[in-house]
Amino acid sequence: MIEVISDIKQLTLTGTYTYADYLTWQFDHMVELIRGKIFKMSPAPDRMHQEIVSNLHGIIWTFLKDRQCRVYSAPFDVRLPLPQNGNDPDKIDTVVQPDICVICDSDKLDKRGCLGAPDWIIEILSESTAQKDLHEKFDIYQFSGVKEYWIVHPHEQTILIYVLNEEVGLYELARLTPFTANESIKSFVFPDLEFDLKDVWE
Repeated sequence: MIEVISDIKQLTLTGTYTYADYLTWQFDHMVELIRGKIFKMSPAPDRMHQEIVSNLHGIIWTFLKDRQCRVYSAPFDVRLPLPQNGNDPDKIDTVVQPDICVICDSDKLDKRGCLGAPDWIIEILSESTAQKDLHEKFDIYQFSGVKEYWIVHPHEQTILIYVLNEEVGLYELARLTPFTANESIKSFVFPDLEFDLKDVWE
């Protein structure tokens, strides 16, 4: 019989878990699982964070409306299996909830979310998530093959774009300086998607 975990205190935060374990967790805390380690998520993002997510999601959703790609906002489970482990839930050790993700391969989508790397991920930094977004998530997105990764600094009103060099499997900055609020920006996965950044912070 599978033991249902109803309180995060039943877990050892220094322990190692899999997606099969994750499915038994029925507590109120929002968590992500990165290489088997539990990372608590902020209980409720601030209003600026939510407005930026809404604005970006709206721009991207409108662009993709008549295309096969789909855009999702958190909470939305993205499972990132290691190549050697396949799709066995007992071996998948990474489940993240990006602020925004775009998936173009419909075979990766199922009733539980996304199984495999999205084409494009956007994370909005906060004091509580910056370390994770800039390090742990950066590494796992790069390793799993996310083609484009945007890091949004809400208070600085800047965006860094990382594009995956698929030949070497490493991220490269689209440009050395961040994109700022008085500029336009475009996606590298979708080069015909271009918009003014002022619309993100309006």
